[in-house]
Amino acid sequence: MVIASVYQNDVADYWNAERNPVNLRLGEVSGIYHHHYGIGEVDWTVLDADDDDAREKAVIAELHRLENEQARLLLGHLGDIRPEHRLLDAGSGRGGSSIMANAAFGCRVDGVSISQAQVDFANAQAAERGVADKVRFHFKNMLDTGFEAGAFQAIWNNESTMYVDLNDLFAAHSRLLARGGRYVTITGCYNDVYGLPSKAVSTINAHYVCDIHPRSAYFRAMAANRLVPTTVVDLTAATIPYWELRQRSSVATGIEDAFLTAYRDGSFQYLLIAADRV
Repeated sequence: MVIASVYQNDVADYWNAERNPVNLRLGEVSGIYHHHYGIGEVDWTVLDADDDDAREKAVIAELHRLENEQARLLLGHLGDIRPEHRLLDAGSGRGGSSIMANAAFGCRVDGVSISQAQVDFANAQAAERGVADKVRFHFKNMLDTGFEAGAFQAIWNNESTMYVDLNDLFAAHSRLLARGGRYVTITGCYNDVYGLPSKAVSTINAHYVCDIHPRSAYFRAMAANRLVPTTVVDLTAATIPYWELRQRSSVATGIEDAFLTAYRDGSFQYLLIAADRV
């Protein structure tokens, strides 16, 4: 079965029903639809537009630029990717990162999601862009995709690890990666130094029906599954401007305060981790 538990069914229901403007309106800017956040310095002049419509358009475009920068950073850590390689986008959402990966490397990309609505949307986007022969999305569980062992040169999770057990996830990825292949994740994790999840982190968990892991859990699970970290980048400071702009936008969802509080008080961190399969 693709959906293997009651919890996974709840997650699938959430994303099947999701029609959030913060995802859809940003995607309409370029036709690249994401389900993740942004990084980088904000061009605050977008708030200075002469009228409300112009200001709105400028803010949406700026938020989309920042989320594309996040995806480019992740893809830039996948290593030496050639056109003959195959990549896996685990928890692929509406497919933006997969389409960007194909454009960057020219290789085949498979995306998997337990949301049939996301899979259908993403496949339609690939067809519209004329890349459906290279970019394909599947209604599959990233813990048990059914793909052949060693088939992928690189695998990534972009803000999707908090929906699964990390030992199960990295065991699955280790099986699918070729020896010497690269795994990359960008994820929010709670800070072990702080202790248990803070009130703000718990608010984020409830909002997204997820279970944010402690930072240490990533490295323990990687070590147990033949994944050796090569790069760790703390992106917390780099993502705060995105949240500050989003908080002042028309696509704010109400969760912005929790993210900003958790980032600023040190209980929550936004990390990029790259690891090689040995």
